Amino acid sequence: MYSQVAIGRGDWDNGVHDEQCHVFFFSGPVMFVAERYSGGTVPRLEYNPYSWTKLASILFVDSPVGSGFSYAHDPKGYDVGDISSSMQIVKFLRKWLDDHPKYLSNPFYIGGDSYAGKVVPLITQYLSEGIEEMHHPIINLKGYLVGNPSAGDKIDVNSRVPYSHSFGVISDQLYEAALANCKGDYENPTNKPCTDVMQTINNLMSEVLEPACPFDWPWPMPGRDASNRKSLTEEHYWLGDPPVEPPFSCFAAYRYYLSYFWANDNATRAALGIKEGTVTEWIRCATGLPYTRDLPSSIECHFNVTTRGYRALVYSGDHDPIVPFSGTQAWIRSLNFSIVDDWRAWHLDGQAAGFTIKYANNLTFATIKGGCHIPPENRPKESFIMAKRWLAGGPL
Repeated sequence: MYSQVAIGRGDWDNGVHDEQCHVFFFSGPVMFVAERYSGGTVPRLEYNPYSWTKLASILFVDSPVGSGFSYAHDPKGYDVGDISSSMQIVKFLRKWLDDHPKYLSNPFYIGGDSYAGKVVPLITQYLSEGIEEMHHPIINLKGYLVGNPSAGDKIDVNSRVPYSHSFGVISDQLYEAALANCKGDYENPTNKPCTDVMQTINNLMSEVLEPACPFDWPWPMPGRDASNRKSLTEEHYWLGDPPVEPPFSCFAAYRYYLSYFWANDNATRAALGIKEGTVTEWIRCATGLPYTRDLPSSIECHFNVTTRGYRALVYSGDHDPIVPFSGTQAWIRSLNFSIVDDWRAWHLDGQAAGFTIKYANNLTFATIKGGCHIPPENRPKESFIMAKRWLAGGPL
């Protein structure tokens, strides 16, 4: 069996989702039964046939502190960032394995999606450096896998415009105007023509980004807080009341509604061992955490880890306008690794499930056809098979 850590992280505008998102909606062992909630009972669960726990012994970790049921005794403990929270994960892993030494021999992988995909290579780098310093494998680290990963370095944002053009969201004229006036920087317009065309493009992109079903995304949509930072005075972010019930016909959204009642049930909290007086109320997307994005780019971490010999799987749902696969391809190519197995389709049930390419230094990139921002959510079978084949060491 493999040990793997899935790091529950925030996505955009400091909206932090926790590992219950992974457990119930993405790659975890259970999911909610598709039935209306009438109150009085706990929402029912059923097994996920494509759970990644069938492939690995997985630790689902709430990070940064303040997400999910995690907490700090001192309010200052919530004031973390990419670097400090990643070091906390490394410290946690070492302590956990000290307490559970039977797992030390298991091949160990770090995994995460979206913004977690930005810090996973940093965590992996810290672990690899610790192993080298100790001169013996305190963790049997083999590599990492990241899905639709944020990379920073403006690549994620700047790739949205060409992606939207390729998907027919914006016209040739708008795309050409953006190219001419923005000079490749679509995130921070420096002139009025660029500002104007980006306003039009953003309006058109919102038609795709904002789903027909309310709350259908796993977290709030991107905000415009340029500081990427919130005040400690906003620490008390409890809802106080249950969320508004979405239409049952939008079951993807309805599952998030069910999660509120499941997680805040006294029997659930007791079964999970939640200490009284720590987390007053569980909410799916915590906002207001004083989190600092102090890792401008993770690209160097990817280079450092893979050139040390660790395996890497980078995968992207090809229908994700938030972290487009084209931007991910661009930073992978910037590593200048030679191609070992050129671009080709990978198959499932006799048809293409996506496309893949393998580079030197054990780096594999794969797309999942029709996959959204978190492919295990809307393409669970394809994501499961991809992970299964990669963890086994064979071709996709």
